[in-house]
Amino acid sequence: MRKFRLIASVAALAATFVLPFAVSAQQLTVSAAASLTDAFKELGPRFEAARPGSTLRFNFAASGALLQQIAQGAPVDVFASADQATMNRANDQKLIDADTRRNFVTNSLVLIEPAQGGAGIRSLQDLGNAAVKKIAIGKVATVPVGAYTRQVLDGARLWEPLEPKFVQADSVRQVLDYVGRGEVDAGFVYSTDATIAGDKVKVVATPTGHTPVSYPVAVIADSRQKALARDFTVFLAGDEAQAVFKRYGFGKP
Repeated sequence: MRKFRLIASVAALAATFVLPFAVSAQQLTVSAAASLTDAFKELGPRFEAARPGSTLRFNFAASGALLQQIAQGAPVDVFASADQATMNRANDQKLIDADTRRNFVTNSLVLIEPAQGGAGIRSLQDLGNAAVKKIAIGKVATVPVGAYTRQVLDGARLWEPLEPKFVQADSVRQVLDYVGRGEVDAGFVYSTDATIAGDKVKVVATPTGHTPVSYPVAVIADSRQKALARDFTVFLAGDEAQAVFKRYGFGKP
């Protein structure tokens, strides 16, 4: 009997030390636009180091695809979009806490071609040349870079003439891969993506005529870690995070 009492006492004592750590452990799931992949992966460990017991889990994809996942009940705490329109839809569907929404970085749309063996594109009008057979664009309905691209090409009256050449991509990083591997002759990505690709692609133009590329972030309404989620949105606007974003080519909000 004394042996069993001793074991029970030891177990109870161990619980007093283990349970507080178990309770304090928090996992935060962040769904973020594909173009944020590299910067967020660097920022994750910094956020975790400043908040012992917290763990960040990232889900990167096109903003529209992420919104669909959230609407279908995916367990997400924070949503970071590459455009305002997608976040507006999240707000209209009451999927986010509107008072936590904030803009944290900006970007630029660029036209790229393969660095080696390109068609020698210098302007949007050159996309109509016979040498340009395939142009990668993000899917307009779900990929913000595709929506920005359409605005530019509509403004230049080039969307319909070029439409037979379009290769639809599921994310801006897929567009980048297509161009970097030489599978298409041109593509529209963000300047930060072109920088990540290094010497695989060449920026040939920085088109205008689209809404500003501005990234908002917000806490998901059904998040079970709202305090920590709010901390992460505030962290993104802080000096440490902004310095990292700057190195990757993002602009301030």
